[in-house]
Amino acid sequence: MSHEDPAAGGVTGAPRDSVVAALRRVLRPLVRLLVTHGITYPFLTDLLKGIFVATAAEEFTLGGKPPTDSRLTVLTGVHRKDIRRLLRDVPSVPGPSPSLTLGTQIVARWLGDPAYHDRYGRPRVLPRTPSRGAASFAALVESVSKNVRPRSVLDELVRLGVAEIDGDDRVHLVTRGFVPGKELDAKAFYFGEALHDHLAAGVHNLDGSQPAWLERSVYYDELSPASVDKLAARSEEVAMRALQEINRDGMALEAADPPSAGQRMRMRLGVFFYAEPVASAPPVGDAGPPMKPRRGK
Repeated sequence: MSHEDPAAGGVTGAPRDSVVAALRRVLRPLVRLLVTHGITYPFLTDLLKGIFVATAAEEFTLGGKPPTDSRLTVLTGVHRKDIRRLLRDVPSVPGPSPSLTLGTQIVARWLGDPAYHDRYGRPRVLPRTPSRGAASFAALVESVSKNVRPRSVLDELVRLGVAEIDGDDRVHLVTRGFVPGKELDAKAFYFGEALHDHLAAGVHNLDGSQPAWLERSVYYDELSPASVDKLAARSEEVAMRALQEINRDGMALEAADPPSAGQRMRMRLGVFFYAEPVASAPPVGDAGPPMKPRRGK
C-alpha cells in the first residue's frame, strides 16, 4: 500500500485528540506486555525508530518514488543522520518454526477436509497408520507434506496438547484449532500475526478512503461474573463454528480457484473474547470505553 500524503493532522499540525486517545487505549495492554517481559522504554524507542523509518519509506511514496532522506526525517522525526543506517541495517524478522507451520496446516486440513470428517461433519478419530484404505493420521500428514515422518508430527502435536493417542492407537483431535499451548515463542508468533492483521484492518478503516474491512464487536458492562462465563462459552461455540465453516470454504477455494501469477492474496478472519471488572474510574492517562453500546458496532 502506498500513501501519497500523510493523513490530515499529521506532520503539518498537531495530532488529532481522538487518534491520540485511541492510541493511549491501544498501548496500555502492550506496555503491560513490555514490562512483563523486561522490554524497557529505551529498548522500545530504538525499536520504534527503525519501524518508523521502514514504514515511511515503504508506504509514503511520492509518485511511486521512494521518499528522500529529508522527507523521511520530516515524516518520522528521526534525525537525518540515522536514516541511512536504519534503512541499511534492517533486522531480519524470525518466522515461525517449521513444526508450527506444519502443525497449523495439518489441523486446518483435519478440520476442513470432508475426507477426514465423520457423517456429522466433525473431525474423525483417525487410526495412526493406514488400515484397509481408510483415512489415517499418516495419510493426513502426507497430504500436507511428504518430507516429514508422521510419527514425529504426531509426537509434537501430542506434546502441544493438540492431539491424543488412545489405547487402540487412534489419534484424536482435542482442540478445534491449532493452539500452541504453553510455548512462549509459538504464542508470541501467533500474537504478532493476529494482532498485526486486526490493527491493519482498523487502520485501514480509519483511513476511510477505501471500502472498510469487517470489524465488529459486542460490548456490555453491567454483567455478573456468572453471566460473563455463560457469554464466554456461548461466544466460543458460535465463533468456532464460523471459523470452521470459513476454513472449509477457504480450503475448497484454494483448490478450485488458484490465483494467477502476481495475484496471490492472503486473508485472516479472527475472533477474540475479553472481560474484566468495570473500574470505578478510568485509569490515569487512559481513555475510557464508549458509552454503553447495546448491539454490534
